[in-house]
Amino acid sequence: MSTCLRVQNLVVAYGHIEAVKGIDFELGSGEITALVGANGAGKSTTLLALSGLLKPLRGRIEFEGEDISHLAPHQIVQRGVVQVPEGRAILTTLTVAENLLLGAYTRKDKAGVADSMEEVYQLFPRLKDRSEQFAGNLSGGEQQMLAIARALMARPKLLLLDEPSMGLAPIMVQEIFRTLVQINRSGLSVLLVEQNVRQALKIARQGFVIETGKIVLADTGAMLLANPKVEAAYLGG
Repeated sequence: MSTCLRVQNLVVAYGHIEAVKGIDFELGSGEITALVGANGAGKSTTLLALSGLLKPLRGRIEFEGEDISHLAPHQIVQRGVVQVPEGRAILTTLTVAENLLLGAYTRKDKAGVADSMEEVYQLFPRLKDRSEQFAGNLSGGEQQMLAIARALMARPKLLLLDEPSMGLAPIMVQEIFRTLVQINRSGLSVLLVEQNVRQALKIARQGFVIETGKIVLADTGAMLLANPKVEAAYLGG
């Protein structure tokens, strides 16, 4: 399996406080990878650095062999790395269709954008039914679907997801995770940051556990699920 993303000695700070303290990890192309840990462990900070929204203090981020550590966020999107932010960040006063078109803002191929719109409507039929409704009128689960669909409109090669299950009913969580598996089957690489450790590790081929800015465990998703330390810390074991 080839590597799509390589992170080396990544240090990210807020002022003088280091939130991520020299982490190293690699993502396999076409795989789901989970980055799990408690609140404040450095998960979201890592994603913000990968998408260019926070500049690393030190370290290197390579995507498909290119150093993207100091590229602007829109340049990183153009390379194929797209983030679904925590809290979804959809524009509630725009329609579903308008939100989706915003996801394609870096693209110039109108016919291709129309094709992508049809593809995400097939993936999320509810969004097609509500395409002309204001996004603010959607349920929490539908808004999360819209956030994922909007990211897919950029034709990503690597999808970064920050807490996609947050605040959702259990039945909707199951649906979102099923969709992530479906998206991944098409060949899209996924990095999933998630507090719902059990769900994340169930679908992840590999996983990393981060604590206070450092990666403390790395293994397959299945092995981490079976690890007594992970169970005791995160699974109520």
